[in-house]
Amino acid sequence: MKVKLLFTFFLLFYAAIIVRLFYLQVLSKNTGSQDLYLKTLSISPERGKIYDRGGNPLVLNQNSYLLYVEPKKITDKTKVIETLAEKLKIDEATLSATINDKLVYQAVKGGLSEEEKKAVEKEKLAGVGFSYQMRRFYPEASLSAHLTGFVGKDEKGDDLGYFGLEGFYDKDLKGLPGFLETERDILGRPIFVGTQSRVEPENGRDLYLTIDKGIQEIAKRQLRTGIERYEARQGCVIIAAPNTMAILALTCLPDYDMEKYFEFNDDYFENSAVSEVYEPGSIFKPLLMAAAIEEKKVKPEDTMNESGPVKIGEYSIKTWNDQYSGKISMTRILEKSSNVGMVYVGQKLGSKNLYSYLEKYGFGEATDIDLQGEATGYLKPESDWYPIDYATVTFGQGIAISPIQMIRAFAALINGGNLMKPYVVEKMVSEQGEKTIRPATVAKVLSVRTSEIIKKMLVSTVENAEAKWDRPAGYKIGGKTGTAQIPIQGHYDPSKTIASFIGFAPADKPKFIVLVLLREPKTSPWGSETAAPLFFDIARELFLYYNIAPTQ
Repeated sequence: MKVKLLFTFFLLFYAAIIVRLFYLQVLSKNTGSQDLYLKTLSISPERGKIYDRGGNPLVLNQNSYLLYVEPKKITDKTKVIETLAEKLKIDEATLSATINDKLVYQAVKGGLSEEEKKAVEKEKLAGVGFSYQMRRFYPEASLSAHLTGFVGKDEKGDDLGYFGLEGFYDKDLKGLPGFLETERDILGRPIFVGTQSRVEPENGRDLYLTIDKGIQEIAKRQLRTGIERYEARQGCVIIAAPNTMAILALTCLPDYDMEKYFEFNDDYFENSAVSEVYEPGSIFKPLLMAAAIEEKKVKPEDTMNESGPVKIGEYSIKTWNDQYSGKISMTRILEKSSNVGMVYVGQKLGSKNLYSYLEKYGFGEATDIDLQGEATGYLKPESDWYPIDYATVTFGQGIAISPIQMIRAFAALINGGNLMKPYVVEKMVSEQGEKTIRPATVAKVLSVRTSEIIKKMLVSTVENAEAKWDRPAGYKIGGKTGTAQIPIQGHYDPSKTIASFIGFAPADKPKFIVLVLLREPKTSPWGSETAAPLFFDIARELFLYYNIAPTQ
C-alpha cells in the first residue's frame, strides 16, 4: 500500500513538472512571455562630436565612470565612507546619509576620470564598483560655451542636450541605441547554443560648424578686454559672413564652464545673442533710411531743416545733445545720428510703408537660427500703433528685437538686399554619409541699387562721424553706433544704456559684419565711446587674420 502511495505521489509530482514545462515552453510563448527566456541589453551609441569649420575639435567624448556601492556587500562601512570622501572630495556626512543598507545598489558619483577610478580601486573596497560612462570633453574649455551648450540628464537619468547646439541638435547628436538579445535558462544564465541577436548602435552625427575657432578666439578675448575696460555688466559679439549669414563667431560674457555646468544657475546658460531682446537704438536708423530710399521717398543728397525739436502730439523729440544744424542731407542725418532727422525720414516713408519694412526685415518672428532658446521679440499689431510709435521706432526705441535679428537685418543692407537665414552648422557627418546645410534666402528686402547707396552712406557715417576713432588705416569701413536707454518700470533710466556698434569691411565687398553690444558700461554710456572702439580693435585683428591688405 505504501509503495502504491509513493508511486502515486511521484507520478503526480512528475505530471506537475510536465504541465509546468508545457506551460512555460508552449503556452507562455503564445501569451507574449518570451522575457522568461530572452534578456535584452541596450547598447549606447557614441554622441556626435562638434568641430569648427576647419575641423578643430570644440566638443569631444571622453571615457568616464560611475561609482556605485552595493551596501549588502560592504564589510567595513566606515572605511568605505572615509576613503570615498577623501578620494572623491565628498562630505562624509553626505556619503553616510546616501548609503542605505537596505538597498542592493546605489549610484554615488558619475563622471569620474580613469585616474580617479584607479585611485579608488587601489583601496580594494568590498561593495564598491564602477560602470562605464562617456562624458563630454571640451579641448577649448569655455571658448564657445553659449554656442555649444552642455549635456546633462533628463528625469530618467539619460543624457540630454541643453541650450545651444547640444539642445537644438540633441536628436542628431545622440544617435540610436543598439541592443543585445540573449536566450537564458530559468536561472537567468546565458544559453550559448540559444538565440543570440545583436543590433549595433547608430552613433550620433558629428557637427561641423560655420564657426572659425581663430575668429571666435579674437571675439572672446576682445570682448573680455572691452568689458573690463568700459566696466560693462555684460556684452556680446556676433561676427558673420554678410552674404550668407554663416556665423563666424558668437560670444557673450559672462559665460560658464560646460564641464561644471551644475555649479552655475540658469542665468549663465542663456545666450543673450539669441535669447534676449533689447531696444537697439541708433544702429536701427540705416534700416529705415534704406527703406525710404528703396521707396524713392528720399535720396542721399536730399536735405531737411533740423531747426529744433519736433513735436509728435504731446511729445517732443530732440537730438541726443539738443543741438541743431539747420539744413542737413540724408547722409548727414546718419553721420550725426539725428533723431529729429530720422523722424522726418519716417514721415516721408509713411506709416504703412514703415510697418511693412519692419515685417520685411523679419522683426517679430524667429530667424530660425539653429541654436536652442531663440526669442522672437515682439512687433505689436499695426492697429495698436500710435503716431509716437512711428516716430520713436525710426531711431530704434520702442521696439524690442534680439541681437541676431539686428545683425541679420543689417546684413541685408550690404549684401544686395537679401534677408538670409543665419546658421551655425555647416554640415553633419555620420556613418551613413554627409549632409550639407546651404545658405537660405528668406526674402528680398532691397534692390542692389539701394544696397550700394546705403553702403556708401554708412562708409561716410564712419569717416565723418562726430566721434574721432582710432580706425585701422587704409581700409574702407562702414557702420553705425547705437546708444539705447534701458526701460525700467515704465520709464527710461538715462544712466543705464546698451552701447552698440555694427560695422562691416571691406566696404566694397564685405568679408565680415560685426555687432558689438555692451550692457550698462560705466565709463561712458555712449556707443561711440565704448562699443565703437571695441569694434575697430576687432576689425584690426580680422584684417590680419584674413590677410586683407589696405587699399588707401
